[in-house]
Amino acid sequence: MRLAYRLLNVFANEGDPFSGNPLCVFEDGASLGEEQLQGLARQFNLSETTFLVPPADGADAGVRIFTTSFEMPFAGHPTLGTAHVARALGLGGDSLGLSMPVGVIAVEARGDRWTLTANRGSVVAELDPGELAVALGLEPDALLATAGQVSVGTSQVVAPAAGVEAVRRARANPAALSRYAPMGEGGGEVLVYVWADTAPGEIEARALVTDGTVVSEDPATGSACANLGAWLVAEGRAGEWLVRQGAHVGRPSTLHLAVDVDGTVRVGGLVRDVGAGEVVL
Repeated sequence: MRLAYRLLNVFANEGDPFSGNPLCVFEDGASLGEEQLQGLARQFNLSETTFLVPPADGADAGVRIFTTSFEMPFAGHPTLGTAHVARALGLGGDSLGLSMPVGVIAVEARGDRWTLTANRGSVVAELDPGELAVALGLEPDALLATAGQVSVGTSQVVAPAAGVEAVRRARANPAALSRYAPMGEGGGEVLVYVWADTAPGEIEARALVTDGTVVSEDPATGSACANLGAWLVAEGRAGEWLVRQGAHVGRPSTLHLAVDVDGTVRVGGLVRDVGAGEVVL
């Protein structure tokens, strides 16, 4: 069995071939079993690998999203990158719907800049900012008083910092962060999106991820950016922001976050083709 795949960078910066979050998209995963899907995701060892599958609910294409250890119901950069490949394969145009476990996600493009409209989110739980700050290796007053666990389909912790220096100093304690693991989601991973305004319409963010043992940092996290948008909705804020992420891990990335007054949240960015190939099973 030969399986075609494409490699992309999502939320890339114009002119920088090593910016954005890497993604592998398999063009046709319909014939693969669960072990093969998970095994291929482990083989590529990226934060996520996706597989185009037959669509549901009238969508243009279906997608399944796997980390190296479990399947995700929704994730941002895999959604945008998979939409880019689906268009290239003729499965849809500049406006299409991708079906996944959270439902059909609408995605639109202007050239190679893709934008998704997130599901309506909610603040699942309010968190003690002092305890969360300590778990992030910060002083108890380094976070604002409104930290919370938020979900637009994937539950993550949104941690507003008192200033950008706190964002840059964060050094997460995996054992301390394990208490924030979302209930009922595969893998038991915790993602904390610590962020701060840096200028009007600009945000700097970091996504710290732990399985309770080690901490890694994601260079560009569309789902967390969408959860930030849901948090801003709950705070009564609307507007547009450029979210800078990834500099701490050598993968500078730019996400575009828009929050409408009606609570609609959109996340977008540049998708760049990197390469293509085949896997033989």
